[in-house]
Amino acid sequence: MMDSGTIKVVAALICDDAGRVLLVRKRGTAAFMQPGGKRDPGEDDIAALSREIAEELGCGVVRASVRPLGEFDAIAANEPGFRVQACLYGIDVTGDITPGREIDEMIWIDPSAPPDIPLAPLTRDHVLPLASSGPRNPAQFG
Repeated sequence: MMDSGTIKVVAALICDDAGRVLLVRKRGTAAFMQPGGKRDPGEDDIAALSREIAEELGCGVVRASVRPLGEFDAIAANEPGFRVQACLYGIDVTGDITPGREIDEMIWIDPSAPPDIPLAPLTRDHVLPLASSGPRNPAQFG
């Protein structure tokens, strides 16, 4: 029963040199969240993440930069009654970041002092605290 109410996704934590986190707001929604989305049949996490980043942001994932940051569970921001289970990866991107058709807005925020905007529960409760905790090397979290 739990699986029917859970949406499994891959999500990206993208930080700039100042430590700010990139968030997007998808078309027709209110909450800002990490770029990413659902896997297509047969896709592994990295393939799905690379496809979603290309579709949403028009840039590429630097494959050597992909760092698994953990799996997180939260209330889904845009699907009432559902939960989201996200495999989160820290990534670097190559090329210009240009919001794609399904993205209405993108912003860079300070994860330790987010602005007063609607945030997806996953972003608010898991990603921003992780991003603001300091070093981005997952080996240092162990």
